Amino acid sequence: MRPKNIEISQHNDEIQQNAKSWAKKPLLQKAYGQFYEAIKEHIDPKTGGMIVELGSGLGNIKKHIPDCVITDLFPNPWIDRVESAYKLSFSDNSISHLILFDVWHHLEYPVNALKEAHRVLAPGGKLIIMEPAMSVLGRIVYGKFHHEPLGLELKINDTSATNEQIQRAGYFAAQGSAYRVFVLKEVPQILNDWDMCDLKKITSLSYWATGGFSGPVLCPRFLEPLMVLIDRICSFFPNVFAARLLIVLSKKD
Repeated sequence: MRPKNIEISQHNDEIQQNAKSWAKKPLLQKAYGQFYEAIKEHIDPKTGGMIVELGSGLGNIKKHIPDCVITDLFPNPWIDRVESAYKLSFSDNSISHLILFDVWHHLEYPVNALKEAHRVLAPGGKLIIMEPAMSVLGRIVYGKFHHEPLGLELKINDTSATNEQIQRAGYFAAQGSAYRVFVLKEVPQILNDWDMCDLKKITSLSYWATGGFSGPVLCPRFLEPLMVLIDRICSFFPNVFAARLLIVLSKKD
């Protein structure tokens, strides 16, 4: 089930524009490659089941995890399956790893999504989430230079939504949602069925220097080694400089 009124055309237009930016920005590709590799480190081949990514966008994770099943809310030639986080078509206990990269902050009803994730994951399966980090610099960059709101003052829906509510839902974004749920633990009860395996703040000034998908490149390519050095230094101060938040949850039986 996916919301009827979701602004799918807008989302798809963004993906098409992102594809053009991706092709023109090798440093952006490299920055995202590092994020995908951080996700890959948590893939345990001994856990039975499929590896699935929700909201795959351009499907770039395939370059790092080739056997990953990539999905999105709408079809595109490179997408394997059309799926909604609120109503997955996968069988119970059929997925070993479920990956959400920049998807969590679009979930207006996280309880419903977590229940579905718990259902489809195999025993010991992992839910791997990559989101914007709300570090000091992160709040400035994402708050001032990204079109989506931080949503730090929004009420987090901590109960299950009805099918009717999900059907009526429109486009939703709150970039600070993962920070509030997994770092501040503002609604701890929604994580009762999960164990926290890892919570990592990833520093990447190199990522911000690419300008992302929509902004101008802020650092010429020949300065890349300097950016790598700066990132290493800044990694000692993640609360100030972190760009990404990696959350790994394990399903409780």
